[in-house]
Amino acid sequence: MELIVARNREELVKARRSGTVALVPTMGALHEGHRSLIRLARVRADQVVVSIFVNPLQFGPNEDFSRYPRTFDADLDVCRAEGVDVVFHPSAEEMYAPDRQVSVSAGEMGRIVEGAARPGHFDGVLTVVLKLFNLVQPDLAVFGQKDAQQLALIRRMVADLDLPIEILGAPTVREPDGLAMSSRNRYLSDEDRQVALTLSRALRAGAARLTPAEIRAEARKVLDEAGPALDVDYLALVDPATFVEVGDDYEGLAVLAVAARVGTTRLIDNVTLTLNPRTTTPA
Repeated sequence: MELIVARNREELVKARRSGTVALVPTMGALHEGHRSLIRLARVRADQVVVSIFVNPLQFGPNEDFSRYPRTFDADLDVCRAEGVDVVFHPSAEEMYAPDRQVSVSAGEMGRIVEGAARPGHFDGVLTVVLKLFNLVQPDLAVFGQKDAQQLALIRRMVADLDLPIEILGAPTVREPDGLAMSSRNRYLSDEDRQVALTLSRALRAGAARLTPAEIRAEARKVLDEAGPALDVDYLALVDPATFVEVGDDYEGLAVLAVAARVGTTRLIDNVTLTLNPRTTTPA
């Protein structure tokens, strides 16, 4: 079937078919990581809807909203190639009334780790995701593990608000050199990219250690070796459900997460570990 582009609620209603619907929310500038989300959605649902909307609510006043890559025509080509049924591409005016007053609070979990570095970011994320859920009315939605705290918060919102939607997390897709795929990677110069690889190296180094203290110390050592070219926002070893820092005696799944700025580009990455008294290995 021909790809349908819907720009408002009415066009979404007309595009809906019978059967299960999967939503893949994106801000566009689609890459192989997005393709992996679409492919998972395609396996799990009868109809796949990809939203493309650069959400102003999740950008702070000094962040890159105005220069965030917008490549709609190329994104449509990706969606056609992956068998997407509907692309939802609303305007900001369609999504947010000028007198909008109500939004979603991410709570305390939205104010720690990534939320501490980007105040209000997760309130904006959850607000737009809830609106997309209400507009598209999917049976399931697919998000990437690269944005691990976002994924955890969306699961929390779905549970707390009793939303009848299954949330699927897809593994992080990496470039051949190990850099986690991101729409922002295109901002990196060749020199910046070599510095950016420090993030994945630090995560691998931490994952090879045994205890929380050793994991943090080894990852931090690698980050420090990059010197002033890498401006680190945080390195955190956290419970994947709450994003609270784990203690030295913690056992079970944990997320080792890092965020840093390389030049003018801010990047995030993470790896999931299983901690127990005997060994620590990537999950």
